[in-house]
Amino acid sequence: MAKYSTGSSGGGGGTNCELCGAESDSLRLASVAGAELEVCPDCAPHDDTQQTSSRRRSSQDSGGSRSQDEPSRKKKAAQNVAKANPVWDGDSEHWEKDGTNYDDDPLPYLVSDYGDKLTEARQEAGLQRSELAEELDVPEKDLLAVEQARATQAGIGGGLIDALEEHLDIELAE
Repeated sequence: MAKYSTGSSGGGGGTNCELCGAESDSLRLASVAGAELEVCPDCAPHDDTQQTSSRRRSSQDSGGSRSQDEPSRKKKAAQNVAKANPVWDGDSEHWEKDGTNYDDDPLPYLVSDYGDKLTEARQEAGLQRSELAEELDVPEKDLLAVEQARATQAGIGGGLIDALEEHLDIELAE
């Protein structure tokens, strides 16, 4: 399993929803845009198989019929969204130059609303994201990832979290 995976390794037992990242004791397997994910009850309505069967029932009840291309249309739309908002921007230069630091700088367990807390603290300090990035000498895209609660997916290290906590006097890690 990947070091920073939010889900389990296929055998079940994970505690975080692989769609929204929320912690949950009642994850279930769902098919979302062609990917099999463990999702929380809040994200369960995004299960393509559940939506397709409920659409069929409502179509049959109303006497109408849905187009057979509905699932592929949804899959294509999800792929377009993923292309427009990639988690990884294709820039591997910092990894190639510096290498990965997962073992040296592990990401701590973060509080559930860490992105909102950071955004609020930054704004209360009267700082733009670019100004805070300059003050901490970190890439602005890394701050954006933390504010959008994508620290795990963006490979953010614990050093940045520590620096943010100290600089803004907030608590982001449990």
